[in-house]
Amino acid sequence: MCWLNGTIIPASEASVSVLDHGLLYGDGVFEGIRFYNGKVFKLAEHLQRLFDSAKILQLAMPYNGQQLTRATQALIDACQWSNGYIRLVVTRGQGPMGLDPRPCHSPNVFIIVGQLSVVGDDIRKRGAKVIIASTRRLGADGLDPRIKSLNYLNHILARMEANVAGADEAILLNAAGRVAEGSADNVFVVRHGELLTPPVIEGALAGITRQTIIDLANALNISCKEVALAPYDLYTADECFLTGTGAELIPVASVDGREISHCNGEITQRLSEAYKQLTGAS
Repeated sequence: MCWLNGTIIPASEASVSVLDHGLLYGDGVFEGIRFYNGKVFKLAEHLQRLFDSAKILQLAMPYNGQQLTRATQALIDACQWSNGYIRLVVTRGQGPMGLDPRPCHSPNVFIIVGQLSVVGDDIRKRGAKVIIASTRRLGADGLDPRIKSLNYLNHILARMEANVAGADEAILLNAAGRVAEGSADNVFVVRHGELLTPPVIEGALAGITRQTIIDLANALNISCKEVALAPYDLYTADECFLTGTGAELIPVASVDGREISHCNGEITQRLSEAYKQLTGAS
């Protein structure tokens, strides 16, 4: 099912113009959102990030937060699924070819509901095989990582590297060679009982799930710090896991062929269980 500019229709019948600048130039923003037991998880935080991204792009939002909240819930009710994934997209809208966004006067907003599994259950049990990609994360001086735009090309290139290498995921470094994030997830490591993750300024998306894990760690009295990480820190980690709305929480078994000492170790398990309890996921 799909909600398109105020109307719920089958996704197969939904369409936008080939002249939409979201398609032609990646000019738009989006959010990936989960719902559990019919209720949307962290919707207010997702909408805030959506509106912040749109503000940076000077993209006029045709609907407010309350309207999008109602639209999202109506779509979930219509699909009659207990659990699922939502993609909320705002495009610049139709306009003449050319980079200038000013002639685009009517942004398109659509919400898609479906199922998404970033990795299979077998990978969650054994842990993901991860590589460090040669593709670098765009720097904050070029495109702030807090903007969740429709252009994911460098992440796609990194994922293609993982595919060729027979890995499950790729981690991108920034221009300085420090850890930024995965192709579709944030990165955490555990060293000597302490939970570490790169700060946003290193090129990491300000992930909703990332912040949730930080909050859960604080609640569980697990020391957690945002610090710059190098490949060395991944290779020598006691534990490592990935987080994201789509990924949820995925333990890492190896990085560039180097085995993680404790795949799905104690801290990973504690946070995974706490996350499941918070979301109501089975």
